[in-house]
Amino acid sequence: MQHGKMCLLVARNIPTSGNSARAKQFYKDGLYGSAVYMQTTRLDLITNGSADRSQAGSLRFRGRVRARLRVCAIILVVLATIICPESQAAASGKNQVTILYDAFGKPSNLKKDWGYSALVEYGGKRILFDTGNNAEFFKHNVETLGIDLRNLDFVVISHRHGDHTSGLSYVLSMNPNVTIFAPYEISGFGTAVLPGIMAAINQHDPSLPAYMHYFDGVKQETRPSGSPWPTAHFKTIEDTTEVAPGMFIVSNISDVAGTKEMHEISLALRTPQGLVLIVGCSHPGIEKIVQSTTALDGHIFVVFGGFHLLSTPEAEVSRIASSLHDKWKVERMAPGHCTGLPAFAALRTLYADKYIYAGLGSVISLPEN
Repeated sequence: MQHGKMCLLVARNIPTSGNSARAKQFYKDGLYGSAVYMQTTRLDLITNGSADRSQAGSLRFRGRVRARLRVCAIILVVLATIICPESQAAASGKNQVTILYDAFGKPSNLKKDWGYSALVEYGGKRILFDTGNNAEFFKHNVETLGIDLRNLDFVVISHRHGDHTSGLSYVLSMNPNVTIFAPYEISGFGTAVLPGIMAAINQHDPSLPAYMHYFDGVKQETRPSGSPWPTAHFKTIEDTTEVAPGMFIVSNISDVAGTKEMHEISLALRTPQGLVLIVGCSHPGIEKIVQSTTALDGHIFVVFGGFHLLSTPEAEVSRIASSLHDKWKVERMAPGHCTGLPAFAALRTLYADKYIYAGLGSVISLPEN
């Protein structure tokens, strides 16, 4: 049951007369002054009292009611956080990561789906990292968690796959002018059409009629590639770049079969305890991404996101987990999305109390800046 509906049902049972026997019993029980009563138009009947009440008695009565209203309002706020812990994700001014989209998580009103998204709040900045697989599911989770997408410093899209980009249409409906950092892609995210293609378009063959030439033989200038989000303000990243003080976009290129030459970007935040690294799918390889990130700082405090180890053989999963722990000295792990159950288990065993559960709806605190 939604809280608004529950409060309405309670309010219907509250008596309408401030000096009735039933009202006095409600007052005695501490229920008459409840904050839910404020949702009805009957409050004036309580605060004003009956016509025949003396002015002094009326003032005392109103004072008691106001005091109880204040106390009960505080109680209801506390109860709301217990009944609906998702509302805590909307807390402002904190250094934290909130998982908005994933396929695993503890029971809640959030919608699980394959994909990834996280809200990163650090040093007064609010950054949306990826947008999930389904715009309606993404919208539902954002609204359920009380996240205001109108107040973002920038968005990071890790790579071109739909399970990380599909909520972008909803983001743009809420915040059409937000800056979106995306990986450099040939004919992707509004990047310019390659010079080689433009040169071929502008070729002329005198043996062919004009209607067999591209654009009727009229020379064309370099143009941006098409995009499903033509009004978006993309800034494509080809090399690792500091986009805000202490905040970096780390760029890598996949050399793995199936995603060869795919560009993928990650987000790194500099904190007093080391770097916080958020990855999307780690198509270039999680070890490669970690290695390139250590060029910014040799100590990585924690890694969030997908490590793309779903179908990786168990022995290789174990090797990678040990490498992250022993070779690269990553202090904590908060894996999600495409990391895979065998890797979840291996990392949790290896990291023990330094393993951070980061399922859907989790709010994980970051080191103070």
